[in-house]
Formats: sequence, structure tokens, C-alpha cells
Amino acid sequence: MNILLLGDVVSESGCAFVRRRLPALKRLYGIDLCLANAENSAKGNGVTPESARFLFSSGVDALTLGNHAFRRREVYGFLDETEAIVRPFNYPAGAPGRGVAVLDLGRVRVAVINLMGTTWLDALDNPFSAAEEALKQTGDARIVLVDFHAEATSEKRAMGFFLDGRVSAVYGTHTHVQTSDAQVLPGGTGYITDLGMCGVKDSVLGVKKEIVLEKFRTCLPVRFDTAEEGDCVLEGCVLDIDEKSGSCRSAAAVRIE
Repeated sequence: MNILLLGDVVSESGCAFVRRRLPALKRLYGIDLCLANAENSAKGNGVTPESARFLFSSGVDALTLGNHAFRRREVYGFLDETEAIVRPFNYPAGAPGRGVAVLDLGRVRVAVINLMGTTWLDALDNPFSAAEEALKQTGDARIVLVDFHAEATSEKRAMGFFLDGRVSAVYGTHTHVQTSDAQVLPGGTGYITDLGMCGVKDSVLGVKKEIVLEKFRTCLPVRFDTAEEGDCVLEGCVLDIDEKSGSCRSAAAVRIE
């Protein structure tokens, strides 16, 4: 099974670029399943029902989130009602939505787990302990995919080895910069530290570069506005997963402009 993972989709420009380029990309790689991180897909920040539906209708099969999952209150009910969108599992009990989704593709069931790191992010439950609990909710799914939304590369790398041989893939999101370490770990788990992003290339992590430069130069408060104009980039990773064993046979980063 060929699975395409897309990095953080940023604002309307990123959503539009995914819609424009995804069909050809899926044909090129013979993609059976496509996932994307949508926590920045709404204009301004966060995710809304509209931005999520736009990505679903563009050919994305399931969505993961992160630290901006609950930025927009209008999405709370949507998270409860929609099984193919997951927020970090290690949020406190009672948070809207779910942290694990199981997709029934007929010939195989695929579980999607979303976790969030705690290094330089919110003080949530320990993601490693949360991973153990999340695995108990995957049922008979032979393929298990884990989006680890984290800041520190060391924390992401550690999670990869922690789950190696127990899940099909661990992939990092949140930092919006694609890393060059797509690989299969010794136990058969596909891994990449960060998928990258889908959005305006001439930006700082999807934010207008002039605003970020002002922040770094002056240390004064600024409002981060997403970049909407200019050429876009689509970044992610393609996995080849054995449907019978759930092991990853290959992992390759993809980037198109």
C-alpha cells in the first residue's frame, strides 16, 4: 500500500495548492491513502469545518492536528462528529474530538494516531505514555500511522525509536521545515522527523516574512499573518507499507513547487 503524508497545510493558499497538485501526485505514486496535517489550514490559524471539508474534497482521506487544534471554537462539534479527523491524543479527557481514528479500507484497516510533544509546547500528558494508551484503541488495524506534532527534533526521533516495530510509521509535523532523514527504522517503522509544509514558499514557516523579521529585529509584539501571495510548495513523504505485516518497506520525502 502506498501512503502519502502531507506536511502542515497553511491557510487558503496551501489548501488551494494541495487541491491543484494532489490528483497528479496521487496518480504518479499510485497512492492508496492520503493524510495531511490541517491545524493551520484555516485563514489566520487553526482549522475550521470549511477548511477541513475543503481538504477532504481535494482528495485527502484523513486529517491530523496539533497545538492549534482548538484555536477556532466553531470546529469543536465537527471534531466530535467527524471520524476522519484526529487531534492530539494526550489532551485532557473531555477535549473535543478523538486522538485515534480507524479507517476501514475494505481489504485492510488503518489506524491514525495523533500525539503532541511537550518540549517547548503545552504541558500535556506525557506523549510516550499516551502512545501506549493510544495503541490499545487501534483494534485489529494492521497499519498504524502516528503523527507526532512536536517542536524538538530529539523528542520526535526518540518517539520513532520508542514505537519502532510496533507501528507502521512515525512522522513529525509542526516545524514546517522538511527534514532529509526519511527512512525505515531497524524494526520496520517508517520515519521522518518533519514532513515540511504546504503553503507559500517565500515565507517563514508560512507566515509573512516581513512580520517575522520585525519580530526578530525588535523583540516587540507582532501579529502573525499567513502569507497568501506567491509560489507555493507541497512537502511530504510517500510510504510503501506491507498490508499483511504492517511493516514499512520504503519511505521517501517528496517536494513539489
